Amino acid sequence: MSRIERGRLGESLAEKHLEGLGYTIIARNYRCSLGELDLVGRDGPCWVFVEVKTRRSTRCGVGAEAVTARKQERLIRLAQFFLSRHELGDAACRFDVVDVRLRQSEAPTIRHFRGAFEGS
Repeated sequence: MSRIERGRLGESLAEKHLEGLGYTIIARNYRCSLGELDLVGRDGPCWVFVEVKTRRSTRCGVGAEAVTARKQERLIRLAQFFLSRHELGDAACRFDVVDVRLRQSEAPTIRHFRGAFEGS
């Protein structure tokens, strides 16, 4: 499985996981000139911007560790653009990270970090 295929599978699994928690997914792979948001959804009245990290192993660390301060800043700018573009102004929002681990002959493992950027 290629890296792109693995990433798409991880995003699909993350989407199903979030929908199971009651989220409504509004956009997948939202692209603009600033970059891409993996998933954009709603959790009740709150807009949620979700970064999905999919890994085969923890050899290079868990996926959530790849969401560095620099990546967080970029995602915040993307979310601001999305909110502005859709005239959502001061809508409540947060950032979640979903870490998907795909291992051969084992069920995928999903770890969900709700409000992942809080306190950063």
